[in-house]
Amino acid sequence: MTRVATVSGPLLALCLSMGACDQPAAPAASPAASDAPAPPPAASATPPPPVAPAPPSSATPAPLATPATKDELTDLAKRNNAFALDLYGKARLADGGKRNLAMSPFSISTALAMTWAGAKGDTAAQMAKVLHLDGATDRTLEIAGSLIASYGGAGQPVTIHIANRLFGEKTYAFEQPYLARLTSAFGAPLEPVDFKNHAEASRARINAWVATETRDRIKDLVPPSGVSAETRLSLVNAIYFLGDWDVPFVASLTHPAPFFTSKTDRKDTPTMHETEHLHFAATDGVKVLELGYSNSSIVMDFVLPDAVDGLGAVEARLTPAVFDAWMAAASSANVDVSLPKVELAPDGVPLGDTLSAMGMPLAFDREKADFTGIARPAVTGERVSVSNVFHKAFVKMDEKGTEAAAATAVMAVGAAMAPAQQPPKLFHADHPYLFFLRDIHSGLVLFMGRVVDPTSK
Repeated sequence: MTRVATVSGPLLALCLSMGACDQPAAPAASPAASDAPAPPPAASATPPPPVAPAPPSSATPAPLATPATKDELTDLAKRNNAFALDLYGKARLADGGKRNLAMSPFSISTALAMTWAGAKGDTAAQMAKVLHLDGATDRTLEIAGSLIASYGGAGQPVTIHIANRLFGEKTYAFEQPYLARLTSAFGAPLEPVDFKNHAEASRARINAWVATETRDRIKDLVPPSGVSAETRLSLVNAIYFLGDWDVPFVASLTHPAPFFTSKTDRKDTPTMHETEHLHFAATDGVKVLELGYSNSSIVMDFVLPDAVDGLGAVEARLTPAVFDAWMAAASSANVDVSLPKVELAPDGVPLGDTLSAMGMPLAFDREKADFTGIARPAVTGERVSVSNVFHKAFVKMDEKGTEAAAATAVMAVGAAMAPAQQPPKLFHADHPYLFFLRDIHSGLVLFMGRVVDPTSK
């Protein structure tokens, strides 16, 4: 029996909100490129039709004139991971470290990179520093698009679906070179919507697209307050993963076992068991376990502190160097595994204040934000700025495998066997731990989070 591992991925929507102004924006200042997408249609007084779920996006990034090298892809993955750990370090403190947490830093960084592509001056510099981006903008975007494209294609042993889309106010004049750049690098088409006159219907349209791209795992990503008549653009990224584990858990071996949420508190939870040859390490005060997916470079890594109450201390020293050292320490061993079944569906959280505090406040400043690469309106009140970022996630682990989904909305307004005679190593996840869904080829972290109580969502 194989267990199906499904990760219906995080989604990030950035809705760029302008200052209140009833006047239409002036035409884009820069000329349209010859191969740029057509401008949005003119406004209409006719109410929009009922919202229906959108089909999965079919647009794909254009082939690169100069293909990204392995070193370029690995370097970008490292930069993404550095941002991921920075963001996790801030987000984990929002609830005092007492609740389950799941997120997709890759989805967040992808959508923010699409926004950064239209930033200028100090706004662009701040975003690049927070995102750990370096080098020419166009080449960075090309490499990012190449990384996304590398996960697609039919006939693969696992399915990784990545979709990008822009939802733009249909009366607003966006810079055509910017739209062309995102279409080429990220396969992100522009879909005109009527934020000005039908904000709620536009919100429903975005949420319907999100639900479709995440196989209905993420619903109502953009809250009622997430869009308004001032919203002009929403940039959306979605990821979906489906694959089989290399080694299945046997359902008949699952039984209740204690999980210690603290030194003194325990809860009985259904716990899966297996003894197999897996990648394992006991190092630096933690145990590391790697579970692979069939014929794939994608793995799930678990990091279990030695101390029952040690998760906070482990998280506090989590840096790219520490993380890389943990992953490098793992080697083949016979491992006795106990892993609780979990289903995590935490409430969506706003990340705007967190990102601002990380070093990019200008992006959220209505007066000073410079996104003139996205639009150059003649009316000052129509300038683009980011108002907030919303993130939502879902993770489920059982005998069949793993299912995870996440969503974020930024609103603007096989190894050799160990000797049989050796006793198995123990990896008993009976207290809070971390998890990372990772591509071992590039090192890119697609999902990450923590489990502090497997009985709670």
